[in-house]
Amino acid sequence: MDPRRLLIFRTVVRNGSIGAGARELGWTQPAVSQHLAALEKEIGTQLLLRSSSGVTPTEAGRRLAVHAESIAAQLQAAEEELADITALRRGKVRFATFPSAAAVLLPPALARMSQTAPGVDVTFDELEPPDAIPALLDNEVDLALVFRYGCTDVDAEGTLQWTPLMEDRVLAVLPREHPRADDPSLTLADLAEEQWIAGCERCRANLMSSARAAGFSPQIRHSTDDATVVQRLIEHGGGVALLPEVTLEASPPTKVVMRELPELKPRTIGLINRRGALSIPAVSALKDALAAETNERAVEAALI
Repeated sequence: MDPRRLLIFRTVVRNGSIGAGARELGWTQPAVSQHLAALEKEIGTQLLLRSSSGVTPTEAGRRLAVHAESIAAQLQAAEEELADITALRRGKVRFATFPSAAAVLLPPALARMSQTAPGVDVTFDELEPPDAIPALLDNEVDLALVFRYGCTDVDAEGTLQWTPLMEDRVLAVLPREHPRADDPSLTLADLAEEQWIAGCERCRANLMSSARAAGFSPQIRHSTDDATVVQRLIEHGGGVALLPEVTLEASPPTKVVMRELPELKPRTIGLINRRGALSIPAVSALKDALAAETNERAVEAALI
């Protein structure tokens, strides 16, 4: 199978028409059509259904497109590795992370990168895990920092490479004047009658799962992804919540009480990427910087 024709086929499928694919390639439409016809002849089956509105892959075409994407990713990795292999003098990493990690983990990691790989340009988008996954699958970002709870359904994320970096404790957050705020025997079940504030999709799922394990269904009064809003609501009697430690570090608590409860399991913060992406030196350098930062935090926490 001619790999060049396979990449031409990939471009046409991604653009949805032969004309648009030809424009991206900088070729004439007849030349692209000839290569597609030759590819179909070589394989022995029709790959595209053509119409006035564009092209649609057949079942064989859809399967071939998956392999074509993998080959394109491997070629890109090879190109970047060869270009950047000399002391990381060049390179670009498109990174995504969730808001609290962007505030707490990313800045010191970028400071490390300025020392270890000064020629690498890192750009980042603030994305929650469910949004980072399609961004990776669509090749819009190279690396994403996400979090998982024990109850998290990884779905499409399971097709990506996962590198766990650290555990992040989950704490119960109560009003300072709560009657059980300082009770050393407090458990999650003791908060069954409270009004709750839920967070993002994964945090909400963790609240529901933890509460179910403790024998109750939480009464969710408010929902917000903003940790500052959560704490202000708690201060003013709006309920109680579960918040991870990194989130609380990004939005330092003032008039609330944080409690570590025995039933609460930590979430895991880690990296996800398309398979093969970590062979790209610039991407690997950012991974190493983030790993060094989380390792240092773990050592400091163990000393406290």
